[in-house]
Amino acid sequence: MLVQGTDRPVCRRCGRVIYHDPKVAAGAVVEHDGRVLMVKRGTEPGMGLWSLPGGYVDRGEVVESAAEREVLEETGLQVKVTGLVGVFSEPGHPVIVVIYDSQIVGGSPKPGSEVQELDYCRLDELPPLAFPRDRQALEAWKQLRDGYH
Repeated sequence: MLVQGTDRPVCRRCGRVIYHDPKVAAGAVVEHDGRVLMVKRGTEPGMGLWSLPGGYVDRGEVVESAAEREVLEETGLQVKVTGLVGVFSEPGHPVIVVIYDSQIVGGSPKPGSEVQELDYCRLDELPPLAFPRDRQALEAWKQLRDGYH
């Protein structure tokens, strides 16, 4: 049924509009010696391709904390969020991704259970990326790092 100009599901019994909310994911750029940490995904979507470390925000979780948790789970590194890189979304995709800049504060790099391998990559030598938002986030991060607005 058309509701406010958009085709949406409606309960046939009570007429209530059903809104499908997007999922929110959080991740971080982890830089060391001029290179950024990338993870080779071990799960779909994008299995076998590379991405920034990150994942879904749990209900009630603070987004910055989710980014720090996801980096730890995927890479073994403890990071502290130091600033917002940007918020990324794509038409037709239900995931909104929030990417932060971060600083390593502890831990040792090791692939988590959903990651095949880790690598620090130069921005001009990135491996095949799982999602367009990874490239967008890295471009935004580079602009912030280089002082462009």
